[in-house]
Amino acid sequence: MAEIVIKNLRKTFGDFTAVRDSSFTIKDGEFFMLLGPSGCGKTTTLRMIAGLELPTSGEIYLDGEEISQQPPSKRDIAFVFQMFALYPHMNVRRNISYPLVSQGMAKADVKAKVAEVANILGINDILDRPVGGLSGGDRQRVALGRAIVRDPKAFMMDEPLGALDAEFREHMAEELRALHDRMNATTVYVTHDQLEAMQMGDKIVVMNNAVVEQFGTPQEIYDKPATMFVADFIGSPSMNFLHFDGQIQKDSARVAMNGATYAVPKQHTDAGGKLVFGVRPEHVRLSDSGGLRAGVLATEYLGTTQIITLDSGNGELKARVDADQPVKVGESVGLDFKPETITLFDAESGAALPSALNEGVVAHG
Repeated sequence: MAEIVIKNLRKTFGDFTAVRDSSFTIKDGEFFMLLGPSGCGKTTTLRMIAGLELPTSGEIYLDGEEISQQPPSKRDIAFVFQMFALYPHMNVRRNISYPLVSQGMAKADVKAKVAEVANILGINDILDRPVGGLSGGDRQRVALGRAIVRDPKAFMMDEPLGALDAEFREHMAEELRALHDRMNATTVYVTHDQLEAMQMGDKIVVMNNAVVEQFGTPQEIYDKPATMFVADFIGSPSMNFLHFDGQIQKDSARVAMNGATYAVPKQHTDAGGKLVFGVRPEHVRLSDSGGLRAGVLATEYLGTTQIITLDSGNGELKARVDADQPVKVGESVGLDFKPETITLFDAESGAALPSALNEGVVAHG
């Protein structure tokens, strides 16, 4: 398996820019997620790595070799598509063995390799069945088997679980991650599902409007969002944003909002004007002594917790609290926040203000 390095990768289609100057490194053996909404450039990036699209400019390195202009057949990369792309006239065994047969491998070696892959995927009992009658999960296993059997340097997966129902997607996500851990394979996986990315990925690139918004581990991206887009896209419910006009001085650890002062992470630059106070729902605490007052608009019971929707003078927000905490619609409650859970953003650019909280964050765009 191999490391993949992307440098200033760019792809245009006429006047439209699909990917704009992306740079990141996928380490050997990582399960790497390309995450973002439809049309953000994640699939185009994946296709460029695989060789199905040639970049307009930039460099792609696989195992130290520059491959950006090489055809797919020269890259030793396996691609798993969302819609399986199996050969309907072949049974499972022939679908899996096809890449090896087309390369001229000896029959005995093909048979041994298919048996090995079938054992890994747990599909020995369906090897001689036609693919047309298989369930979605089994068809996806066959598609994975056809990719694995080649022993490629890296795997590219374009929303491979997208055609499955929600319950089975979660099960297959667990299987895919376990398979990756057994094989220690470099895997690049495209998804628009942030829960899937957080559950499976070692590293995540979050893309939006053709640019990389942030690059890091799931925890870094969740706890230290580099932009308001990342903070909003990651998390369910997503981060709360309270808008205010204010001034913050370098090395200050307090901010004034709506007549009250709040402790925040130590700031590394001066900032002023239209700012945004960001806090995740699980970090909003209901407190009689809280400086910010808000009216309860709705409650949503979720078993062990409840989601409370609140209306403050600086915007609507949600709080995730214990299910047994008494709250009534229409009442006014005080809100309190731990300073280390707060992220401040510039409202115009959407970028997080540099602070002690987000030191070391890798942001682009």
